[in-house]
Amino acid sequence: MAQRELLLSDSAVAAADESALSAYPEECCGFLGGSETGGTVKVEVAWPVENRQQEGRTHHYYITPEQYMEGEDLAERSGYKLVGIYHSHPDHPAIPSQFDLEGALPGFVYQILSIRQGATAEQRWWELSPDRSIFSEIVPSALTPK
Repeated sequence: MAQRELLLSDSAVAAADESALSAYPEECCGFLGGSETGGTVKVEVAWPVENRQQEGRTHHYYITPEQYMEGEDLAERSGYKLVGIYHSHPDHPAIPSQFDLEGALPGFVYQILSIRQGATAEQRWWELSPDRSIFSEIVPSALTPK
């Protein structure tokens, strides 16, 4: 699988980080809005979404189908496309879990934020293979302001 180029806005990264820090010690989740042209994904905004996981919220998140539809509508109304999902791993590495793999969708980029003892330890970016068998890490670049 050819890896896509990933460009990030500082404001999107900061918004996801703020969401993760405020949710700690539970997992946060949210949508990433931007655009995709050819092999380049631009992440320009991040919107928090309520974690609807009923139990085990310190190590799982759940976004309902209705929330996905609302996210697509919000992105479109804001002039963006829904390009990905972010979520946090409280007191764990920013590496996708088996639970993450089972719930992921091909085509999206995934940001995982490791929050350790209430502070951001690392942020890593991933994409799912088309056959949904494995995540590959993407090393992002800064999005140059317009």
